[in-house]
Amino acid sequence: MFTFKAFRAIDEPEICDQFIEGHANVLKEYGVTKVTSSNNDWKYNPYVFVVTVHENSTGNVVSGLRIHIASEEYPLPLEGAIAPVDSRIFDLVAKYRNAGTGEIGGLWNSRAISGYGIGAIFLSRTSLVIAEQLQVPTLFALCAEYTLKPTLQKGFEIEEGIGNSGTFFYPKLDLVATLAILRDVKNLPHALPVERDFILDLRKNLECTRMEETLKGPVEITYQLKIKSPNWR
Repeated sequence: MFTFKAFRAIDEPEICDQFIEGHANVLKEYGVTKVTSSNNDWKYNPYVFVVTVHENSTGNVVSGLRIHIASEEYPLPLEGAIAPVDSRIFDLVAKYRNAGTGEIGGLWNSRAISGYGIGAIFLSRTSLVIAEQLQVPTLFALCAEYTLKPTLQKGFEIEEGIGNSGTFFYPKLDLVATLAILRDVKNLPHALPVERDFILDLRKNLECTRMEETLKGPVEITYQLKIKSPNWR
């Protein structure tokens, strides 16, 4: 029913364009017309990796997310988002950058497939599957209120040294965002056992088709998560 595909952004420009269109449509539905993370220059960034969800019956991209690897040349989107309220974000990212760190962002889900948990549950898990291929020991995530709980369940912790104990208003004054950090991408020691087991198992089976139990019943998902060119260093 769905296919999850992982790739380096610069390797798949046409799929990136479908991602951008779908993400923009979702943001408009929520009344958000401009946010830092929606800058489309990322499709030319060699430090960006993407996972898209394709509906098999139509081939359409119906959900997606990105991982941005931190570099001095290409700052993380969250650095630009948080800096106006707390400039300490630059030092925080720099602290982890040399060893390798990144940001999970741009997560969106078409309303046409809402209710399955495709984005918040299954797609977010795949970000930690491909993160191991990218060999980044840590990851950041800028969470909306509805994505915070599933993010913490995957082993992230709130970064309380930024903003108001990790929270601030973004991208609008009536929306609260929280900065979270995963300090051990490889072992996921703080993840719920069900999340950790799922992610570790999928890391061993990057190319497979499985029946997954979703919020709307069993759904067949094909995973194509082996990245052809994961070496960003």
